Amino acid sequence: MSERPNPNPTPSAPPLRHIARALVFDPADRLLLIAYEAVRPIDPARPEDRTFWFMPGGGLEAGETHREACRRELSEEIGVAEAEIGPEVGRCDGPFHLFKTPRDARERYFLVRLPDDRIDTGRLAETEDNPVLGTRWWSLAELEASGARIEPAGLAGLARRLVSGDIPEAPVTLSWRGA
Repeated sequence: MSERPNPNPTPSAPPLRHIARALVFDPADRLLLIAYEAVRPIDPARPEDRTFWFMPGGGLEAGETHREACRRELSEEIGVAEAEIGPEVGRCDGPFHLFKTPRDARERYFLVRLPDDRIDTGRLAETEDNPVLGTRWWSLAELEASGARIEPAGLAGLARRLVSGDIPEAPVTLSWRGA
């Protein structure tokens, strides 16, 4: 007797990936974000719009802690090797599908304050899976008023809280915008 195929197969879950990212602020309390091109439209009503903004960071390598990965990623992506990695202030867990390789992300976010706004993104494109469209320093007002796709949801509120000096005792849980 042969088995019939399941008419409603469950899509395979994306691979689990542990990730460290940084909320990088300059002395003017602007937040650095990187623009990426998504692999699919981010809004079905605007299929041509594939731009989303994300914090610098990336996956942990074998044997690395989140803090060590954050330091390495900042060096690779924005040319900042000696930044002080502050406290873990946020996290976001769950499937994320805007990058070429979907992932079940376990992201940890660290506070980083730079002494100036000088960064070097010369190696950024070579370290990324998705096309990098650019970087930008965002003021809190711009971040809060923007209609751009900024991941994860709640990032502007967390940024405002950090700039005001309110460092959470436990990391704030954020969520993806339906990614």
